Amino acid sequence: MTAPEPPSQVQHGRRQARLPLTRQVEYLLEECRMVLPGIQALFGFQLIAVFSERFAEQLSRSEQRLHLLAIGLVAIAIALILTPAAYHRQSDPTRVTKGLVRISTRLLLASLWPLALAICLDFYLVGRILVGTGPMRWLASLLFAAFLLLWFVLPRVARLRRARDEPG
Repeated sequence: MTAPEPPSQVQHGRRQARLPLTRQVEYLLEECRMVLPGIQALFGFQLIAVFSERFAEQLSRSEQRLHLLAIGLVAIAIALILTPAAYHRQSDPTRVTKGLVRISTRLLLASLWPLALAICLDFYLVGRILVGTGPMRWLASLLFAAFLLLWFVLPRVARLRRARDEPG
């Protein structure tokens, strides 16, 4: 049986509710499950690319190493995203704690850094084959900046605004 939901609060025209700890863990693990299939698909495509003739023909040795680095970064992202479930199952599977939420949140957010970098590296390599090195350096850098903005800056700005607007 789950604990009853806390009553919603109306603040500045928006409904808000503090989530019970068990619900926080459910949402967090669901968020990890949402990210994982995309990471796994990317990992599979990265591995397949190595066996393509174009990989050896059109990428220099250093570019092939960049692709290997991108594969390694995705593997790190996979390890980070799967750790919350493994951690919980082995550390204390009968309880949920604030510590579990804290470490799982950090691991989920940490997984986004190597994922973003890996995507940008492979974006650069594919684009380099299609349009050349010059524009792809800028485009890959812009893509990385977009990931940082959307995944880290935007949520932190929202949190700061919410903290500023909350009474007390």
